[in-house]
Amino acid sequence: MTAPAPRLVVGLGNPGRDYEETRHNAGFWFCTRLARDWRMSLAHESRFHGIAGRQGLVWMLLPQTYMNRSGQAVGALARFHRIEPNEILVAHDELDIPPGQLRLKFGGGMGGHNGLKDITAHLGTQDYWRLRIGIGHPGDRSEVANFVLKPPRREEQAEIDDAIERALRLWPLIEKGDWHAAIQRANTTPKPASAQPKQETS
Repeated sequence: MTAPAPRLVVGLGNPGRDYEETRHNAGFWFCTRLARDWRMSLAHESRFHGIAGRQGLVWMLLPQTYMNRSGQAVGALARFHRIEPNEILVAHDELDIPPGQLRLKFGGGMGGHNGLKDITAHLGTQDYWRLRIGIGHPGDRSEVANFVLKPPRREEQAEIDDAIERALRLWPLIEKGDWHAAIQRANTTPKPASAQPKQETS
């Protein structure tokens, strides 16, 4: 699949110390680490309602509007810089994927994610890229709101961190617009360590 490389990478989350370690902030975690790899400086941009930075032609944005108003920030930056929806990659937490797994996709439904709902409303389309970072599901729909606003268990955090590291390694493919290869790598479920072949020692 050949498509434009992203000109805007968005990480979804909630601002403030009370939320920084919660599952809902997995998108923030990804973008913070990507910015660190790029040695990009991020600063508050009031006109874009978020923390933003730029490297070359690519903008990065962490909306500071709280999750359910993420589209206000994304829409403001995209309109100002004339960035098309298919040039936007949104990284977000995903309940329907176990910790340690990723999915990269274009368009599609929003799975009840309030951040995606608001972005879609402001862009007027669902046709933008999503990097879905698995956080798992509590098993009871009534527990979802509480679940996403709590930190992962230690073992879950390790799995999420590993998935984010794999996502960072996809960037060379994504920046070339080689979405097909990036999707294949992102959507391949890694084998657990116990399933890896043992190396013989001599």
